[in-house]
Amino acid sequence: MKAVVQRVTRATVTVGGEQISAIGRGLCVLLGVSLEDTHKELEHMVRKILNLRVFEDESGKHWSKSVMDKQYEVLCVSQFTLQCVLKGNKPDFHLAMPTEQAEGFYNSFLEQLRKAYRPELIKDGKFGAYMQVHIQNDGPVTIELESPATSAATSDPKQLWSSLQSEVQETLHHHSF
Repeated sequence: MKAVVQRVTRATVTVGGEQISAIGRGLCVLLGVSLEDTHKELEHMVRKILNLRVFEDESGKHWSKSVMDKQYEVLCVSQFTLQCVLKGNKPDFHLAMPTEQAEGFYNSFLEQLRKAYRPELIKDGKFGAYMQVHIQNDGPVTIELESPATSAATSDPKQLWSSLQSEVQETLHHHSF
């Protein structure tokens, strides 16, 4: 699971010329769900987003308060393109969770955010729709988050190699010649 989190002064989502969602100060979260994501990654991401310290405290100290500390809003937008892999110059989205599964998963993510925070402060776009997202980035502050399983598999070559070797051994064991 990947998220691009932006600290905003305001953000809106428009579908077909009609504004369907808007927030003031808070976070705009663009979320990309992968094929391999489970409830564990979902919970991790909810925790990280809500506790990310990107706001200043009352005395002006930077990086000390979360969206929950400040009682600000969160606007979530499902964005499968975050799961892009380039093949030359052409985007390939085979790592993204298929739409049928992803919609339920994304709705669970929103539900967990609402349970962990204040439901009325969590807004979202429209899953699967062609949206225009207006983000007024504050700072600018943009943080990329990846759930542990996603980042471990893609960024640690040793772990990737070890996992690949295990898969090959398991496959060979099941298909003894």
